[in-house]
Amino acid sequence: MSGPEAQSPSCSRLWDFPSPARGIPPPGPCCTSDPRRTPLWGSAERGLPLPGGHRPWSGPGPSSSSWSGPGPSSSPGPVRWSSSGRSVPGSAPRADRDSYFGDKSSFAENVSALNFTSVASSSSARDSSFAPVIKTPSAFGNPPRSSYGSKTPQMGHSVTSSSAVSTHSVTSVIVAVVEGRGLARGEIGIASIDSKRPQIVLSQFPDNTTYTKNVTFTTIQRKYFNETKGLEYIEQLCAAEFSTVLMEVQSKYYCLAAVAALLKYMEFIQNSVYAPKSLKVCFQGSEKTVMIDSSSAQNLELLVNNQDCRSSHTLFGVLNHTRTPGGSRRLRSNILEPLTDVDTITMRLDCVEELLQEEELFFGLQSVISRFLDTEQLLSVLVQIPKQDTVKAAESKITNLIYLKHTLELVDPLKALLKKCNTPLLKAYCSSLEDNRFGTILEKIKTVINDDVRYLKGCLNMRTQKCYAVKSNINEFLDIARRTYTEIVDDIAGMITQLGEKYSLPLKTSFSSARGFFIQMNMDCTSLPSGQLPSEFIKITKMKNTYSFTSTDLIKMNERCQESLREIYHMTYMVVCQLLGEIYEHIHCLYKLSDIVSMLDMLLAFAHACTLSDYVRPEFTDTLAIKQGWHPILEKISMERPVANNTYITEGSNFIIVTGPNMSGKSTYLKQIALCQIMAQIGSFVPAEYSSFRITEQIFTRISMNDDIETNSSTFMKEMKEIAYILHNANDRSLILIDELGRGTNTEEGIGICYAVCEYLQSLKAFTLFATHFLELCQMDILFPNVENIHFEVQHVKSGLRSRESITYTYRLSKGHTEEKNYGIKAAEASSLPQSIISDAKEIRAEITRQITEQQSQSSPAEASRQRAVYQLATRLLQTARNSQLDAKNLRLYLRGLKTKFGAALSVAGRGSEEPEER
Repeated sequence: MSGPEAQSPSCSRLWDFPSPARGIPPPGPCCTSDPRRTPLWGSAERGLPLPGGHRPWSGPGPSSSSWSGPGPSSSPGPVRWSSSGRSVPGSAPRADRDSYFGDKSSFAENVSALNFTSVASSSSARDSSFAPVIKTPSAFGNPPRSSYGSKTPQMGHSVTSSSAVSTHSVTSVIVAVVEGRGLARGEIGIASIDSKRPQIVLSQFPDNTTYTKNVTFTTIQRKYFNETKGLEYIEQLCAAEFSTVLMEVQSKYYCLAAVAALLKYMEFIQNSVYAPKSLKVCFQGSEKTVMIDSSSAQNLELLVNNQDCRSSHTLFGVLNHTRTPGGSRRLRSNILEPLTDVDTITMRLDCVEELLQEEELFFGLQSVISRFLDTEQLLSVLVQIPKQDTVKAAESKITNLIYLKHTLELVDPLKALLKKCNTPLLKAYCSSLEDNRFGTILEKIKTVINDDVRYLKGCLNMRTQKCYAVKSNINEFLDIARRTYTEIVDDIAGMITQLGEKYSLPLKTSFSSARGFFIQMNMDCTSLPSGQLPSEFIKITKMKNTYSFTSTDLIKMNERCQESLREIYHMTYMVVCQLLGEIYEHIHCLYKLSDIVSMLDMLLAFAHACTLSDYVRPEFTDTLAIKQGWHPILEKISMERPVANNTYITEGSNFIIVTGPNMSGKSTYLKQIALCQIMAQIGSFVPAEYSSFRITEQIFTRISMNDDIETNSSTFMKEMKEIAYILHNANDRSLILIDELGRGTNTEEGIGICYAVCEYLQSLKAFTLFATHFLELCQMDILFPNVENIHFEVQHVKSGLRSRESITYTYRLSKGHTEEKNYGIKAAEASSLPQSIISDAKEIRAEITRQITEQQSQSSPAEASRQRAVYQLATRLLQTARNSQLDAKNLRLYLRGLKTKFGAALSVAGRGSEEPEER
């Protein structure tokens, strides 16, 4: 396969056992339980239909009889369910898996075409509440999902060869799908169950509408899609070992709604009811993308600001300089699911760099892209055939054909600009636009539609375009109807002119889609005779000095106009339908165009963001190194660059403990690192002077300090659930940010929990930043050489008022743990707490500190210091061997410097053994 994003399933023998559809989690709750949600059913069964196109639905549940149809040996292949850009791990490897229609990456990053095949699955049994069982297509060429993307603890299971499967053993996977509408458009929830294995797989992801292009769904009543019931089912049925899945899905309302309908379907149609605490329930994400759970997305303010949901002070708001709805949707889905494929990220970065270097190309592309409409939505409505030929359906179809003509006329200008590009991805886009089908469709349209018909803003302008869209002499009755319409419009204008002359008033003709033609007048009421309008005028409204009204004769003429318009639309619709029938076979090229436009729009947005701030192109190594990086959202809020700091995390020092007083910037710093990591992995430049990142597969955060009423969890219990989720799912390629763990219980228990969690996490190769006020944890660097301490500096300033000492925050990082004492009491003092309380707190704190100091050992850990120096030297040498691009001379100087630092560290350790430091 030519593209970097297409991968084969990592699970063996998946084609023998089609697995449930898998999706990607969106990090933010969507509003559900509303009429915007469209419930859909998907069912995938293995085998062939019986003669006559039917096979009995016997249901694979415990109470059902076995299927007597043809066995797997007679089947041409398994039925596979797919959504746009996502091939389910159950898909057979195919030679044509070379294309992409997903929402995160571009099909041209794979640079190939898409082929479709489908296998029908039908049922002879019917229920009054359910439509026929769906037809499911074969898996088509898209990046597949594999078990590596699983976000919940998995248990191994054996897979039997197809040759060993009995002809009566049929694998049956049933899939429930629910789709968001309105503001939630593009949000897809999926729940699937394999009746031969007690496992439910949940998925929720942002997608485009093309996932339905080759799938027939069975619809059921909306009432069964209930997210509250879905959460209850999971709590009742999920085995204790997999209960951490609740943390992942409790805010994913669409997949919860899907699982509620799925289990109801199993109960009503399959006659299957599962025992409590008996099912394996897992949430699975897509391959080659980063997993960001909904809690982390909320904590990092990726899409929604935590203080004001309408605010644009989010990462999406920082980068959203897109000009089209498709580009905005693609940016959103990329932020929720950054890429993990370095080659694909590099291609995007190359494009952004070229756009920044070529100013003419940047503004040219931006100008053309901004003229595109929502190509994806246009394609979706074009291929839909209305059940009834209503006036509204006719008008919509005519409008969409005008939109299609407008869109296709932009292909040549876009192609001309892309021919000047040098980067492989932009060249691939240009090559894709060479498709002859674009010209073929436009030529067919121009044989019927007038050349000067185009998309215009304004309802009257578009009405005129629709009326005169079809060329003359194609339909004689249409020409007569249009002449009649023109005469009526002229009569309306003439009548209003006569009324103005009759009453000596400055009347003008206006139009709105709701009222049709009406009369407007800009005039002060005091200048009217007797201060009132003539009685002939009715339905009078006033806004400032503008009067809007009509008359009885005008209402009658509007009715005639509407009747004439209906005739025009009906006859135009007949012509348009015939035209669309001719171009349907070529229309699949618009999938590519939609993909190209949205990706270019997003890349232009990345380049635009760089022009507003000094972002730098990131590199990808095995080290997280950021020189003078700053928080991108904070920069947008303050309108000036925040204080920048350095970050350096390697495999040799992968666990960083961050300390400092309250409000010194710890939480902001943790979020800053995650945001920069996400920006780098979606192909954007990052806010820093230099940056290098290790590709991460998962981003976990535990930041908030709130309770959770919905799950009846206190602050501490919510902490424990979140940290349990991290511990169950973290791997060596994770980025983990933990802020203030253990603050919801007493100090001793909090320290104990924190220490145990830190010991576990430091044993992984994950990059972890742990912000805490428990200074006892800072001693971990003595025992574990991969633990580093950093802290935020503060300055003490004495104010003239009562000679009080106040803290000035520098927001700058330094090595080592903080030496500040009593900073919590100082913060309390600044909040105007009574002085008697402050004095008592200082005395009690001093006594506790004295007791602890007496119990501590006074010896210096010299041996630990020597071991640490050796460990750090070894990791630096290993890192140099992997990533160094220095020539021989500079490499020699660098190694000599390492030797000098190592000798100095050993000397310090030796002195420490002779003269113990006081603590």
